[in-house]
Amino acid sequence: MWATNLKVLGIVLGTLALYTLIANKIPQVQSEVPQTLTLGANVTPEQLVAAGEKVFNGIGGCTTCHGLGTRAPNLLTDEKGTGPIGARCGKREAGKSCKQYLYESLDNPTAFVAPGYQPIMPVMTKQLSPPQVWSVIAFLESQGGTVDVTASDIPATSTPSTTSTGSGAGGAAFAGGSTDPKAIIQAAGCLACHKLDGQGQVIAPDLTHVGSRRDAESIRKKILDPASSIAKGYEKLAGIMPKTFGTMMNAAQLEALSQYLAAHK
Repeated sequence: MWATNLKVLGIVLGTLALYTLIANKIPQVQSEVPQTLTLGANVTPEQLVAAGEKVFNGIGGCTTCHGLGTRAPNLLTDEKGTGPIGARCGKREAGKSCKQYLYESLDNPTAFVAPGYQPIMPVMTKQLSPPQVWSVIAFLESQGGTVDVTASDIPATSTPSTTSTGSGAGGAAFAGGSTDPKAIIQAAGCLACHKLDGQGQVIAPDLTHVGSRRDAESIRKKILDPASSIAKGYEKLAGIMPKTFGTMMNAAQLEALSQYLAAHK
């Protein structure tokens, strides 16, 4: 009897030790304390612009491409003699106001691609909450234009709301907290650039057989630090992948996604 109990105890302790070892090997990402802004019915243009500026320079990852004038249009200063984005956004597409054009650029970036640039922008409405999206639009309008974003533009479910400007979408659990790799991929908007199992775009490396090129540890590192390695043939796109996924996902989601992609041999 004692021998059986000791054997069971040994198995339990061994299992706990194994899972502890695995958990300790998963990189833990520390997020900054979110800076918040309550977007209520009386939110002012100044508050929207201030929140949008923080999203643009932080969680949105916009400065990775915009501002360089090489991979994507320069938004904050002059772009080929047309001025900053607020001065030209209403002239981009016939029949679309500045606000409509900017929202389309975030929600359906391939609908209109500025001449001279490639369609490499991900769908930002899948990565940012509605308050974050509309605050960014307000910030961009303020760059040489007039801010006409109001609380009425933000969906009722988000108003009043406290939107995080330094962490994941609106402070809500990324992908609803799901560890389903497909739900994570959809929430992250991966298929806006990558192709996987016949779906998605071919802007960035095809992930259908990524497991034959990278193991789970390498994939995990790439998600946490996109600049850690650059796929051959995609050097010109270095820096396109957002650096924020590591802070948006929890450890369990990161591991689930890494293992899922590593299994794609």
